[in-house]
Amino acid sequence: MRQPTASRRRVLQGGLATAATVGLMAHTRPAFAYPTRNFNVTIPTGQGGGAERLARAFDGPWSAMLGRPFEYEFFPGAGGQVGYELFVNRRPADGHHLLFGNMGPEMIMYALQRPNYTFPDDYIYFCRLDIDDSCVFVRADSPIQSIEQLVDMAKQRRLNIGTSRIPHPASIGLLALGDATGAQFNLVPYGGGNPTYIGTINGEVEASVLPITGVISQGERFRILGIFNPNQSVFGAYTDAPLVNDVFGTNLPDLASSRSWAIHTRWADENPEHFAMLEDTSRRVFDDAAFAQAFEQTGAPVEALAYGDRELCTNYALAMIELTERYRDVLSAGN
Repeated sequence: MRQPTASRRRVLQGGLATAATVGLMAHTRPAFAYPTRNFNVTIPTGQGGGAERLARAFDGPWSAMLGRPFEYEFFPGAGGQVGYELFVNRRPADGHHLLFGNMGPEMIMYALQRPNYTFPDDYIYFCRLDIDDSCVFVRADSPIQSIEQLVDMAKQRRLNIGTSRIPHPASIGLLALGDATGAQFNLVPYGGGNPTYIGTINGEVEASVLPITGVISQGERFRILGIFNPNQSVFGAYTDAPLVNDVFGTNLPDLASSRSWAIHTRWADENPEHFAMLEDTSRRVFDDAAFAQAFEQTGAPVEALAYGDRELCTNYALAMIELTERYRDVLSAGN
């Protein structure tokens, strides 16, 4: 499921497109009667979070290529279900309505909650932006110094652990770790990354689990205890936290999040030339240094960037459904 991430050198030095070049591409693109108006983007989480920051970093170069700006709507609730149902059932399948989501937690939600839409019949992901490992972290002045200490404490008493939402790869990681070690964890969903950070700093929970790039972007406010990655995390330059599997001898799967653009399947299949233009221009954004620089300005490490096409996204999403079925009992117990 995991693919190599873009290196910092390739992203920053390989992006040779200047503003003038981007403008030229916008004026010389094929003379399709598309797009004819602004793009409307549904984000199934709250405003001001990591999804919005990443989407806005991306849409600068992309809107220049497409010749149309992006307008955003935010619909948090039910682990993302509210936003997806609105997008699928109430937004026209006209190629001007997109969804920007976090495939990992939102496919877990889809598998757990069985909403009234179908993947990939109703919508498809077609441009993955990043790979973001899940991690366990505490506030910087926490007395908990290691993942081993956290687990030992949770064997003595049930610990409250913050998370953005129950259906999330990071939540699976923590609950699966408890299942493997006998530790007792009670997940406290905060409805987003920012409130999870605040709850952790305020001492409302003893630790939290989230994607690692957002934690790194917080600077010295937190200490990472462990990373859910079965092989080797690309974030070693930012933390000396160990891989959870290495510490406990567990065999937990890859639990990374990945953000992606999505669109209605019917429109993509009925308008192959227009959809191909969306695919091509979105891929070329990764060659633009302005995107990498805007991404870095969010505080996230550029090593997380990793393009993925429709096929890769579909395979990732289906694998997340399988992973959810594997840990359904654990997730239900933690809900």
